[in-house]
Amino acid sequence: MGIKKTRQKSSAKALKGKNRGKPRKADTADRHLLYEQSVQATEFEYEFIDTNFRRLRGRDATRLREDFCGTAQMCCEWVRGRAENHAIGVDFDPEVLDWSREHHIAALKPKQKSRVTLLQEDVRAVTTDPADIIVAMNFSWQIFKERDSLRDYFASVREGLVDDGVFFLDIFGGYDACRELEEKTRHKGFTYVWDQASFDPVTANLVCHIHFHFSDGSKIKKAFTYDWRLWTIPEVREILLEAGFSNVTVYWQGWDEDDEPSGEFLPATHGEADPAWICMISAEK
Repeated sequence: MGIKKTRQKSSAKALKGKNRGKPRKADTADRHLLYEQSVQATEFEYEFIDTNFRRLRGRDATRLREDFCGTAQMCCEWVRGRAENHAIGVDFDPEVLDWSREHHIAALKPKQKSRVTLLQEDVRAVTTDPADIIVAMNFSWQIFKERDSLRDYFASVREGLVDDGVFFLDIFGGYDACRELEEKTRHKGFTYVWDQASFDPVTANLVCHIHFHFSDGSKIKKAFTYDWRLWTIPEVREILLEAGFSNVTVYWQGWDEDDEPSGEFLPATHGEADPAWICMISAEK
């Protein structure tokens, strides 16, 4: 243990000397860009919601609302998909909406820009033209910790859909989701750290952080923090039905021949007792 500590100090000192006078990578990195590179998979989400809406309703969806849209990457993906597609992004944080306008919206073609609207609103109270699809991805809806507040949100989503509209959301779980742990994933130029800092089994309250570590030893600690309730699939299905949705489908992720996630989500009525899983859910109006 003593040798390990000595080596760590020596390496850190050498690294500090090597990078003296250079800006720390943590000071120049863009946390929103790092988040998108680490977490988001909008190409997959587009294909999933577009394909399954067509399967469920027999037509193409054209109007999308992205709740908790953050940088509105999904909105931009949607309007690039088809010339008739329109998107509305809703988020309560003005800073992240401004970032989206500067980076994502600015990069769209003029006609695509005209088909995206960003709103700084509470997702429970926002009023928009009815959408074919409403999405709430990256588990953001788990900010609602009480059953009544989650039901109210789901009911407002239902009201925001056309008569044959569909709500899509994702959910995660497994016995590792109830643990306090850190998981590190290396990406080009940085390491993404998912930190499940605390879990309360009485309330199912889960506090998580995202950190970013860089090769020069600098870090962005708590780049993002989430204070959620860890809901289960049966609870969410029940509350969606209580909110008035007519049918709820759970999509379980498949596995390939190497026992790795295949990226394909298929309708399922049963799942495996995996340590960690992610599912998609559709709720039909």
